[in-house]
Amino acid sequence: MSQRVRFGIIGGGLMGRGFAAATARWPELADPPARPEIVAICDKSEPIRAWFETHCPGVRQSTGDYRELLANDDIDAVYIAVPHNLHEEIYVAALEAGKDLMGEKPFGIDLPANERILQALRRHPGRFVRCASEFPFFPGLQLIGRMIENGEFGRIIEVESAFLHSSDLDVDKPINWKRRAETCGEYGCLGDLGMHACHMPLRAQWRPLNARAILSNLVPTRPDGRGGRAPCDTWDNGTVLIEALDPRTEERFPWLMRTHRIAPGEKNSWNFAVHGTKASARFSTKQANTIELMELRDGRQPWLYLDLGHETTYPTITGGIFEFGFNDAMLQMWTAFMHEREGRPLAHRFAGCITAEDAHLHHRILTAALRSHETAATVEI
Repeated sequence: MSQRVRFGIIGGGLMGRGFAAATARWPELADPPARPEIVAICDKSEPIRAWFETHCPGVRQSTGDYRELLANDDIDAVYIAVPHNLHEEIYVAALEAGKDLMGEKPFGIDLPANERILQALRRHPGRFVRCASEFPFFPGLQLIGRMIENGEFGRIIEVESAFLHSSDLDVDKPINWKRRAETCGEYGCLGDLGMHACHMPLRAQWRPLNARAILSNLVPTRPDGRGGRAPCDTWDNGTVLIEALDPRTEERFPWLMRTHRIAPGEKNSWNFAVHGTKASARFSTKQANTIELMELRDGRQPWLYLDLGHETTYPTITGGIFEFGFNDAMLQMWTAFMHEREGRPLAHRFAGCITAEDAHLHHRILTAALRSHETAATVEI
């Protein structure tokens, strides 16, 4: 391990604390790249800052002003996990301050904000920048990724990707920033969940050509926490049919993407499936350690249910027979960030995090989906 990389966290909520937990687990890695050390925390909440001060012994700066954190020359990189309306302002400021960046999705509240972040990155080409998305680091998805890269599916017939959860099924759940267009953006569920559903297709380098979308606002008001109700003006569910191009074969295929906050029967599930002329594969975090594979054999179509263990792209000291979970995916994602930042080559295309360019293409998909729903027409991407 060559060095420590000193991190500041801006936004210490669930994902910020998840990063802190991942740094504490760094000794689990068998061949770790540079080790992240959290040296600064920025959050407007004093109790949240106190949590980091207690659990991260390296923290030497605690502030409610992100500008103070970015002015700290002892910080090499930042992780920014704030509401979508703050992405442009703080991401650009971080790049201008000379910091490497891991930013939360959607990487800007809308397409113009995302483009201004990319303009800042072009002004500072030496900065290492990635977007957070944990899903593809599950062993099942890493296996599917290698199959895609090796052309094992043959001609792609159809792809399905989804992020489905049901926490908003409770109509009396109090409103928060993700349910307000002012802070979450016009995308609604697409902006909050879309990167997770787009990650595998984007890393596969499948090119989205056009989109037809149907969006739903199922719960128009929610409790405001003061005894009344407030407008809930974001999309709860989005279903998008995308025509995509496989550059390997120059063939087009349908890609069905679903991002649902209100999905009865779901908890918090990522799903991905590829159907091809030679093979097919299905994976869901509902059965996180099982992948379903099918290869054509003498005209037959047998499905194989393959159990996976802790078979990770970035090796750990954990035995391969043990099962894998979300916190393990978090550790793998951060290892990928550090691995690539250190200049180490990726084992394969799906071993890396989402790039700023990937995030931009994801914005183009979501923008087309909004227009498609508005016009009830297919929209070019």
